[in-house]
Amino acid sequence: MAPYASDDSTTAGDVDEQRSGRRKAARYVVPVTVIGVAAATIGLVPALADSGDPDLPKITAQQLIEKIAKSDVQQLSGTVKISTDLGLPNLGGLESGLLSGAAGQGGSSADPTAKLTELASGTHTLRVAADGPDRQKLSLLENAAEYSIIHNGKDVWGYDSKSNEVYHGTSSKSPEHGKDRQPPATPKDFAEEALKAVDDTTSVTVDGTAQVAGRDAYKLVVEPKQSGSTVGAISVAVDAKTGMPLKFTLTPASGGAAVIDVGFTKVDFAKPAASTFDFTPPKGAKVTEEKDVGQGSEKAPGKAPGTAFGKGGAREHAPKAGEDFGKGLDGMKTIGEGWNAIATFDTGGEGVPSGGAGGDLGGFMDSLGDKVHGKFGSGTVFSTRLVNALVTDDGKVYAGLVTKDALVKAADAGK
Repeated sequence: MAPYASDDSTTAGDVDEQRSGRRKAARYVVPVTVIGVAAATIGLVPALADSGDPDLPKITAQQLIEKIAKSDVQQLSGTVKISTDLGLPNLGGLESGLLSGAAGQGGSSADPTAKLTELASGTHTLRVAADGPDRQKLSLLENAAEYSIIHNGKDVWGYDSKSNEVYHGTSSKSPEHGKDRQPPATPKDFAEEALKAVDDTTSVTVDGTAQVAGRDAYKLVVEPKQSGSTVGAISVAVDAKTGMPLKFTLTPASGGAAVIDVGFTKVDFAKPAASTFDFTPPKGAKVTEEKDVGQGSEKAPGKAPGTAFGKGGAREHAPKAGEDFGKGLDGMKTIGEGWNAIATFDTGGEGVPSGGAGGDLGGFMDSLGDKVHGKFGSGTVFSTRLVNALVTDDGKVYAGLVTKDALVKAADAGK
């Protein structure tokens, strides 16, 4: 659907090695905090769709998931609203600086790697268009400005109207290009992540029907069977005709507003005009070429994405849940399975500095987390509404879509 999903690029080189570490960390933070829940596994519980409005033929959860898997929408245009509320602490503008720093690493405010990270918080409106695997466009609408990514054949353009900067990259032709994607931006991107693997740790039911963007849809509901997860439920509105997900909502076990709510407000499955994907840098715009940044990288950040359409997308390259969802971090292991899986690794150094030992830095870190104690010793838990992470004082990290108590228990068991 949208051309971009989670970025998996890495960098190398003496100077770039530190950047690589930061990018590697960001690469795992974004998927874990935004779509990590979708890696949880799904056990099918057949259920018939309840009668509702609209009145659609009955369908089982198994049949509906198969319908999603077979969906092969190649052409569309529409508007998507995405809201993300992870409950991240207020960093007093630091988060904006981090995003700006990421953009600076890419050499341009138009670099897609940094720009689309903004989707990890707040509410945004996107315009999307696609015409097969070689032509896609995604525009992030901002106040009096617009940011667009255009993939047309071998060319990938990023344009930031606010700064009048352009980023130009090239499309990956590798069959593994599905791994080289930006954060998800449409309901199908999220739904594909959620349906990558199935087992008996989750119940999946069909819970009636709905209308989304003027389309008749079935409602697929995914819920953990296990206790101790921070995930309450995932709801996916599936287009009755095409099988394409039109809306994705993730609610936390703690209640309240959705953590992730992304859905079409308008959608049209007609072929977009060819001119939709044309792009010429505006007069006076600063143009940054991909080859001028990320020198020596295995995959530069501007490499084009795979697409949620057609073959070779994320679904075909997705790891099964229960594997290390931080795969690629040296020494990372997984404790448990399904929704209660906890990733753990040893940083090889000291943990979070305390207020007494670390001065101002320690006090700042203490303010962001909760101090905990157990058989493992002591540590600090950093929490969002979805992902919790325990960093022990001796440098071990435990993170997952689980409660603080589950992390402490896992750390105790690791002693």
